[in-house]
Amino acid sequence: MEHSNINNVVFDVGNVLVRWSPTEIVKLTFGDDVKPEPLAQAVFNSKTWRDLNKGLLTEEETKLQYQDFHGLTKPECERLFYYIKQTQILIYDSVKLLQRIKAAGYKVFALTDNVNEIVSFLQNKYDFWQQFDGEIVSADVCLLKPQPEIYQSLLSKYDLEAQESVFLDDMPHNVSGAKSVGLSAIQFQHAEQCERELHAMGVAF
Repeated sequence: MEHSNINNVVFDVGNVLVRWSPTEIVKLTFGDDVKPEPLAQAVFNSKTWRDLNKGLLTEEETKLQYQDFHGLTKPECERLFYYIKQTQILIYDSVKLLQRIKAAGYKVFALTDNVNEIVSFLQNKYDFWQQFDGEIVSADVCLLKPQPEIYQSLLSKYDLEAQESVFLDDMPHNVSGAKSVGLSAIQFQHAEQCERELHAMGVAF
């Protein structure tokens, strides 16, 4: 229990609290006649998608870029963003984990690469967002994980100490990014595994 001084638990959102599956989104949008993995790479690893995540484009501007630069039709873009939102179902037991941590007296925060329109959708669909004591959304700060500045922006905005905070994220490079600025971090696989690792750090709930 070497990290028993932790007071703040910071949650990624995609694949920690809600499902994020680009290949599933692509399959639903384009059907069985496409190879989903390369198309998902083309759509979600594009400069267009990164610019949307950084708040440089609106959802409507992004749809136009996908049509102009990526050859998608207008109906395909409408379907794409429908499934981007509708596939974000809750990860099993993660919201309970968040609620139990908060109920035990810890501060809980969101740190997410995310799109303003998607955040609004999640806030309206689910009740977990109101649990957060604060948030950093990439589209608001024009930064993406694992840039050190996005983690530092959370610490600075809410006057948090890195050594008193643990970050939960499913992606190894984002976990490494958090550790590089002094945060503790756990690579999230599922709620049960995450709870075990938090307890091992001395987070008591």
